[in-house]
Amino acid sequence: MKTLIQNGTVVNARESRPADVLIDGETIVAVLAPGATTLGVDLPGAVDRVIDASGRYVIPGGIDAHTHMEMPFGGTFASDTFETGTRAAAWGGTTSIIDFAVQYAGEDVLDSHERWRQKAEGNCAVDYGLHQILSDVQPQSLTAMDRLIGEGVTSFKLFMAYQGVFLSDDGQIVQAMQRASSNGGLIMMHAENGSVIDLLVSQALAEQRSAPINHGLTRPWQVEEEATHRAIMLADLTGAPLFIVHVSAKQAAEQIASARHRGQPVFGETCPQYLYLSLEEQLGAPGFEGAKWVCSTPLRSRAEGHQDWLWHALRTDTLQLVSTDHCPFCMAGQKDLGIGDFSKIPNGIGSVEHRMDLMFQGVVDGKISLERWVELTSAAPARQFGLSGRKGAVAAGADADVVIYDPAGRTRIGVNDTHHMNMDYSAWEGFEVSGHVDTVFSRGRMIVHDDAYLGAPGHGRYLRRELSLDRF
Repeated sequence: MKTLIQNGTVVNARESRPADVLIDGETIVAVLAPGATTLGVDLPGAVDRVIDASGRYVIPGGIDAHTHMEMPFGGTFASDTFETGTRAAAWGGTTSIIDFAVQYAGEDVLDSHERWRQKAEGNCAVDYGLHQILSDVQPQSLTAMDRLIGEGVTSFKLFMAYQGVFLSDDGQIVQAMQRASSNGGLIMMHAENGSVIDLLVSQALAEQRSAPINHGLTRPWQVEEEATHRAIMLADLTGAPLFIVHVSAKQAAEQIASARHRGQPVFGETCPQYLYLSLEEQLGAPGFEGAKWVCSTPLRSRAEGHQDWLWHALRTDTLQLVSTDHCPFCMAGQKDLGIGDFSKIPNGIGSVEHRMDLMFQGVVDGKISLERWVELTSAAPARQFGLSGRKGAVAAGADADVVIYDPAGRTRIGVNDTHHMNMDYSAWEGFEVSGHVDTVFSRGRMIVHDDAYLGAPGHGRYLRRELSLDRF
């Protein structure tokens, strides 16, 4: 099917300009001056569908490079399946996700990866890729890294926290980094000092401090900064590229800034929750209400200025992109497992549907530019994770992942408003943001239009990713 999007403003990471976009099948075939013809052909009369985007932005579909669909955690599972989570992503203008295949200690890495492929295959409404979690770095794990890179999995996540579940010691981390320095893979790091956290948690519970706010108080910014610094030093030792996930503390971001200033290939992301929410207002809500916002790394104190500094880090490219770490749990039967013991609250917030809108609010508020919005949510994830050329730009030859976005629209977030995630609450309940996703194309197929969902499970394809050589 041929589609012509007319009269909009095409926004890419480097420029914005009035242009028409011609889609043929699954591909963008031309970005043209408004009203232009191709080889003398009257375009509106030669296509199957014309969409008037007057007054609206035409942007590349969002790429959420950090999600956890169906992830086991704390005796339960993330409540969004690949089907429900990618449908919600589509509603919010995200047309690609990169999820995490989980390997547990003693488990074969390739087996764990295949299990995640089977979870996703045939169920996704948008395109999907996979990172690989390594929680047991043994010789066979290193061989598996080489094998997975050959199959289009080019990034590997390790943890400095969660003893007995995910934590890798420094020696294991160095082994994985050494392999990545030779095979071109990217090491992603959950940077928190797990042994210190475990001590602080045990002390808090011994003192009968069990409310949700203690989740944040027992994961102070110092344990994030220390682990970030340690990861950077180990990466420097081995020559491996390093990507720090879900940066929440300004001090951790400062460590990344220092490394980048030295020319070290270190990168990082933050998430909407760390830009808008706080320890005092959300985690410190009365009673057990704060459990809604338990996630790791935790929300930080607004009084300490973390939120403002992270916006600064996004403007200055200290942090390169914004993901969600989407790992939702319901209050009933999941979050409430931690009543009386905050350490048993499943860690995670659901945001995959709202990232594009929340980050556009940053444009409205003057915190980032229009082009930086597209860079952070689409172009940079494509470049960082080996999808450039296919994703992340409204450009000839790219996949026709296109969003028509109305800057004059309004989006109210809540379980009874824009909320299609499989959750019984919203971490963003009552937020009203400027802007609205009007139309979403995934590889040329219209999947959202005029507040109607037109997509289907199985449309999304697996993304084989390339080794990225142009991250800086």
